[in-house]
Order: sequence, then C-alpha cells, then structure tokens
Amino acid sequence: MRGVLPVAGREISSFFVSPVAYVVATLWSVMAGSFFLSSLLGFVAAEERARQLAALGHASPTNLSDGLVLPFLGAMWIVMLFLLPAVTMGLFASEKSHGTQELLLTSPLTGWDIVLGKFLAGAAFAAMLIAITAFFPGLLFMYGDPELGRTAAGLLALLLVALAYVAVGAFASSLTGNQLIAFMLTLVTLLVLGLLLPFIVDAGALGGRGEGGPVAAVARWVATGHHTERMLTGLVDTADVAYFAIVTAAFLLLTKTSVESVRWR
Repeated sequence: MRGVLPVAGREISSFFVSPVAYVVATLWSVMAGSFFLSSLLGFVAAEERARQLAALGHASPTNLSDGLVLPFLGAMWIVMLFLLPAVTMGLFASEKSHGTQELLLTSPLTGWDIVLGKFLAGAAFAAMLIAITAFFPGLLFMYGDPELGRTAAGLLALLLVALAYVAVGAFASSLTGNQLIAFMLTLVTLLVLGLLLPFIVDAGALGGRGEGGPVAAVARWVATGHHTERMLTGLVDTADVAYFAIVTAAFLLLTKTSVESVRWR
C-alpha cells in the first residue's frame, strides 16, 4: 500500500494540468455563493413575515439552521450530482485514452495502490469543494447564531456522499476509455441513486404496495438521497454512516475488479 500516496499525488497534479479542475471549482464557488445568497434572502423574507405575525399576536419563531443553512446545503448536494462526474471522469479513462494504463498495471503497484490512490485524489478534490461550501455557513457564526451541531452534521453528510460519489465515478471511469462516456455513466448512476429512486418510492410505484412494500423499503435504503436528507436535518445515525461506507467500499471493489480485468484479457 506504499504506492497509494504517490499515485494520489500524481493524480492531483494531473487535475490542475487540465482546465477541468479550475472550471469545476469556479462553477462550484459561484453556485455556492448564489444559492447561499438566495437562501439568505429567503430567510430574511421569512423572518420579516414572522415579525409581522408576532406583532399580531401569532408567534412564529424563525430558526437560522432550518431556514438558511440546511436548505443551502441541500441545494449544494444537488449541484454535486452534476459537477462531481466531471472530476472523476478522467481517473481511469484518461489512462486508457493516453495508452498509459498498461504501463501503470505493469509497474510494481498493486491494484489497490492504483484504485485507492486515484480515489484519494478525487476525495481530496471533493473535500476542497466541501471546504468552499463550509465557508458560507461559517460567515453566519460571525454575525448570527446557527446551531453548530446541525451545521456540522450537514457538512458531514456532504462529505460522506461526495466520497461515495467519487467511488461511483471511479468505477464508471474504469469501464471506458472515453471521458465523455464516463461522465454520462456517472451522472446517470448518481441521478438514479440520488434522485430517481426516492421519487419512485415516494410516488408509491414500487411493488404495487406503496411505501410500505418490501421492494420500496429496499429501494429507499439503496437511495443515497434518503440517507443524505436524514443527515442534512442534523441527525447523524450510525446506520446512515455505515451505508455510505458500504457504498464507497462496494464501488471501490468493483473498480479494482474492473481495472485488474485488463490483466486477465
């Protein structure tokens, strides 16, 4: 496993050789600022309405975490679905397109060295995006009083789901030598896991028995959106943390199998 860090360092350097990393980081920052401003304006309007109701004798307290922080983090989770595939699409596909995969596989590096090194590079970039996101709620602690625990839980949810999505993207990238195809495979998989399964379950379209059916229960557990939304409310359950660990580990194992299958051909 000594080769993990060299592979990760090489991959991180390659991120910033192409404009993709700069474009993704810029888009993420702009969208984070836009969504935070939108959430802030919405919270100010809600607080003004609450003051008017309070003046009429109808108490309607506003909560900074519920009204601003959590909607903002939820919006950034949706943004992640569309931007992370651009980060992971070249993890393995670029090696195939440049003809360097064979050199990598014939080096003293093990399969896990290669997979974990590239995953670590993608995870480091994703963590940087989460740090950018954390900057905006951090401003509130200077001028307001949001709930620290719930804010930390929301950021932890973004980090865990980002790690799982990087693993999904790594697997998709290992299946093809075309980065565009890898991007689309990752995007479709993330949309299904993150959004479509919860929508089908909520619509009661599985198993013909609505949300109470066994198929619906399984689909709800598989969907990352279900676990992410629970954590974004401030609830950190070991079952949700274990889910993200299982998904990440499963896709990393699939990625290793896919990468090493080249040696079997």
